[in-house]
Amino acid sequence: MKHFKLISETKICGTTTLHRIEALIDLPQNGVKAGDRGGWVESKSNLTGNAWIADNAQVYGNAHVYGNAQVYGDARVAGNAQVFGNARVLGYAWVSGYARVYSDAHVSGNAHVLGNAHVSGNAQVFGNARVLGYAWVSGDAQVYGDAHVSGNAHVLGYARVSGNARVSGDSSVVE
Repeated sequence: MKHFKLISETKICGTTTLHRIEALIDLPQNGVKAGDRGGWVESKSNLTGNAWIADNAQVYGNAHVYGNAQVYGDARVAGNAQVFGNARVLGYAWVSGYARVYSDAHVSGNAHVLGNAHVSGNAQVFGNARVLGYAWVSGDAQVYGDAHVSGNAHVLGYARVSGNARVSGDSSVVE
């Protein structure tokens, strides 16, 4: 049984019709009560498990939000991206392509996670940061400011990448 339904409220995003969701049951782990209106999906397949999409957030294409994950604010999850576990995507953040955000990771602000990038563990990507290509950010790492992590780069452990820093290629930043 789905924990939400599509309601009659729709909006157009480019050439895609999005549908507002409404909770059918309480989701206490996400602070949602039956009857609460959520964010926007293209189809029911965009959201499963106990995950929730709130506010003006949008999930479309083949993107999938599941587990106990939350997408809220004005965030977007698109393409074939996945957000799962207890991950959070919020603010104006964008997760797209084949990107994965999972475990207890947070992506917020105007941050973008694109391509085949992964953000996992307790990692945080925020501000105007970009994680692109096949890059990984995991552990308790943080990427923020206007920093970019791209290529096959890894940011691991307690590492911090900030400001206008660029980590690319096969580089690793570990602390």
